[in-house]
Amino acid sequence: MIDASMNLTDTEVAAAAALAGAEVVRARYGRLHSRIDKGAGDFATDADLAAEEAILDVIRTARPGDAVHGEEGGRQGVADAEREWLVDPLCGTLNYATGSQLVAVNVVLRNGPAAVADPFSGEVFLADGKTARLRSGMPGEERPLAPTADTRLVDVNLDPPFPSAPGFRAVDLLAHPGFVENFRPRVVSTTLALAWVAAGRRAAYVTDGGDLSGSVHFAAGIALCRVAGCVVTGIDGGPVGPGGRGLVAAADAGTHELLMSMIGGRGRTG
Repeated sequence: MIDASMNLTDTEVAAAAALAGAEVVRARYGRLHSRIDKGAGDFATDADLAAEEAILDVIRTARPGDAVHGEEGGRQGVADAEREWLVDPLCGTLNYATGSQLVAVNVVLRNGPAAVADPFSGEVFLADGKTARLRSGMPGEERPLAPTADTRLVDVNLDPPFPSAPGFRAVDLLAHPGFVENFRPRVVSTTLALAWVAAGRRAAYVTDGGDLSGSVHFAAGIALCRVAGCVVTGIDGGPVGPGGRGLVAAADAGTHELLMSMIGGRGRTG
């Protein structure tokens, strides 16, 4: 826990908050969890709620004048606050509830620093707007994130909804001859996948959707990839932001171009 007198930077607040959430997620792993139905097959668990509260405690202490938008609790804090934190306390809830450790905890200041914590490896992926780095131990033990497509592994989000279908369907991408020839598919937690692209553990990540730039699920991972030097666009090749469609985050321009050649204009719906 932190106190208001510590005078932390926004990046350190993001890291401390993400680690607080990760500690809760790790401590509750393997239990029988209560579920809160959110409709359309989606749900939260008691671990999601407890992790979000731990994250909010850190942000409220360090930045009492800021607003916070949590996946579970919605927007809270000062109504007219100029700054807003986006929080996903447990990205990969279904994985977690079924005993998989492929999950992440996301904390990002809108248009500012971001932190993604892996509760089980102890790693924290950080972006401060200028640099992207991996902290795997104490705060001084950090190294730069270095994207590379060498693994040829591409994470593809196959979860509904599919707003660009039938023009674009991720499952069709997996069957594309060019994809089969050049890449191998993987499916993990959204934010963990994006952090791994930034860290060189994945060549790319692809998902359908609308404007994901302000999503609690995607904003932290997008910030990491951008600062690390990845190529980040929508599935239509346009910028990620208002009016955007989905996300293609690639380790380098060649990988992005190859994936876009397979997607082509299929991501456009109008």
